[in-house]
Amino acid sequence: MAEYASNVIAFLQVAERGVSVEVIPNDESGQVSVDALADMLDERVKVVAVSHMPTNGGLVQPAVEIGRVVRGSNALYLLDACQTVGQMPIDAAEIGCDVLSATSRKYLRGPRGVGFLYVRQELIEQLTPPFLDLHAARWTARDRYEIRADARRFENWESFVAGRLGMGAAADYAIALGLDRVWSTVQIRADQLRDRLRAIPGITVHDLGATKGGIVTFAHDRVGADEIKEGLHRERINTETSSVFSTRFDMEARGLTKLVRASVHYLTTQREIDTLVNTVEELVTETHWVARG
Repeated sequence: MAEYASNVIAFLQVAERGVSVEVIPNDESGQVSVDALADMLDERVKVVAVSHMPTNGGLVQPAVEIGRVVRGSNALYLLDACQTVGQMPIDAAEIGCDVLSATSRKYLRGPRGVGFLYVRQELIEQLTPPFLDLHAARWTARDRYEIRADARRFENWESFVAGRLGMGAAADYAIALGLDRVWSTVQIRADQLRDRLRAIPGITVHDLGATKGGIVTFAHDRVGADEIKEGLHRERINTETSSVFSTRFDMEARGLTKLVRASVHYLTTQREIDTLVNTVEELVTETHWVARG
């Protein structure tokens, strides 16, 4: 239920052509229920699409377990790893996905405006890209063309070359650091931040899942998310807000409208966590005092 708005909009657009889009229920931890998915899979299901981590929380979906279930069906398995690439080890073969997409600009810390697509080798020639040009295909006769048989069929002639080089450098850097090490540090820092935030009266941390990563989302029972974000920004602390417009299924089910989102990485220090928590505490305490006064 934690699917991102851009993905859902694309699914709904496809649904206008006569297919059905169904939401997989959560289990008791808030992640995709693998058992429910297994019950839903039949010969009619063509695609299972999952956001590995949502935009509104640190939940890490059980991608490997989902892959094992989908592998026994005729469906394709699409994993949106936009939020997870760069903060945790990703092994497409272990996950068992047919398609994996990711961006450069998030936890990989590469340039904006570029990303990458993994497609299982055996599947490439079965997929026709929505846009073709002279890079992705060859004009073989006046009324015929031939699509490339390799991964370049998904590329276009005009592309952000500098961005791709930057993304490659970012990927090399992350690999050199060691993604197991990065992931361990991210989880420690994020758990520290969650524990500290929970100790502030009126603050609720809203991250779901049996496994959680570096996105930490929270809200106060009286002070709005935008007000907290703006107060943090004045102190040069970068956070964002996540609203129902980005993850409607999940947030409507939980009665949420907007959350403050703080993302930690291996670079995040204990001092930075202390500064964020102390500033949040001052903001909500000061606002409450003014309101009462």
